[in-house]
Amino acid sequence: MKTNLKITIEKVKMSSGTTYKVDMRDHYGSYSCVYEPTLHKAMQYAIKWHNDSEKRYEENQIHAKAVMEMMAIDRKAGIITGNYDGLD
Repeated sequence: MKTNLKITIEKVKMSSGTTYKVDMRDHYGSYSCVYEPTLHKAMQYAIKWHNDSEKRYEENQIHAKAVMEMMAIDRKAGIITGNYDGLD
């Protein structure tokens, strides 16, 4: 398992007070940006997000496979022609 994770935590001044911006990218290219009220919560979120990367990847693969299967069914039924997906 590749574990290349990029995390950036910035302290941000807002009208409501200080908050922490957390930018994250995992080894699958998934990206997330959240704002947390404390540095501790920002770090907790980043750790949880990283720990969930394998599960998130598997879920994304299942979703992509389902979409591809639906497109094949639509193509077979003649709903998809050329660049049009029939969603209009």
